Amino acid sequence: MSTFDSLLSEQIGHEFAASQQYIAIAAWFDDHEMPQLAAHFYRQAVEERNHAMMLVQYRLDRDMKVTIPGIPEVRNDFPDHVEPIAMALAQEQRVSEQIQALFKAARAEGDGLGEQAMLWFLKEQVEEVASMQTLLTIAQRTENLFDIENFVARDIAAQKTGAEADAPEAAGGAL
Repeated sequence: MSTFDSLLSEQIGHEFAASQQYIAIAAWFDDHEMPQLAAHFYRQAVEERNHAMMLVQYRLDRDMKVTIPGIPEVRNDFPDHVEPIAMALAQEQRVSEQIQALFKAARAEGDGLGEQAMLWFLKEQVEEVASMQTLLTIAQRTENLFDIENFVARDIAAQKTGAEADAPEAAGGAL
């Protein structure tokens, strides 16, 4: 098994793990009466699930064996509204590093198709890290939870309008 192939299989698990962690974060915000943040993280969970399914579809399209890995336990409790967002930013930064490693492995192995497939994910990660960094900055600046809820409703929710036209196909269809 090539390095790219191995990392790609692992990345499916990372994306599903990110999805589950975002569900836990969303549920925490829901439980703490912050519906805008909850909705944002529920959307993020679906997006991460779709990313995993895009990688599954890629493996199917390339006639690569598909194995769905298990995921680690998620964190469910946080001391305040900032901590889950900081955790989400760290998660997005880690995923960016993982996607970069996939791109580098494909390039090193002369796998132009793998390299090209990772370009969309690299672009997506730039957006995800920047968005989460902005959200964390806003959360750190305010103790007034109405301010962060209003920011999410006004500025973040308006940006998320559906799947991008150039997004890869997700196995079973994107949600």
